[in-house]
Amino acid sequence: MKKLAIILLFLGINSSGFSQLQNRSFEAMDSLQQIQKRKIIVFIHTDWCQFCQRMKATTFKNQEIIEKLNSDFYFIDLNAEERRDITFNNQLFRYKPSGNNVGVHELALQLGRINNQIVYPVLCVLNQKNEIIFQYNSYLSPKDFKILLQKLEE
Repeated sequence: MKKLAIILLFLGINSSGFSQLQNRSFEAMDSLQQIQKRKIIVFIHTDWCQFCQRMKATTFKNQEIIEKLNSDFYFIDLNAEERRDITFNNQLFRYKPSGNNVGVHELALQLGRINNQIVYPVLCVLNQKNEIIFQYNSYLSPKDFKILLQKLEE
């Protein structure tokens, strides 16, 4: 009886909340867009950026935001210092070293540059044709991110 109660409690917690943010890949976008057209939100960050890490710990852990992103958008988490090749929009993007153990991914530059520079974190929103429709390069609190998501749905 005790085991059954623990199992039911565990299932109740999992189904009622604590859903995880579905992180998609650039390579999957073509097939996903064929199934259901959605805007794509790309979160461009680095491991050393404190504001990036803060967004990961707060904004992207908020259950309302997670549910909204999972149901209405495709979300891609892109580390700007990612070293693997990424194919997106029929184009190959690579990591470009700029010194000893320093560099940036071409795709992060392509999507994250605002006024010809990149400042982390960057939110880049793409339409269903993979065209940039919005960019923002600063920390967004859960409250402000919810407002942004509402505006993107209009």
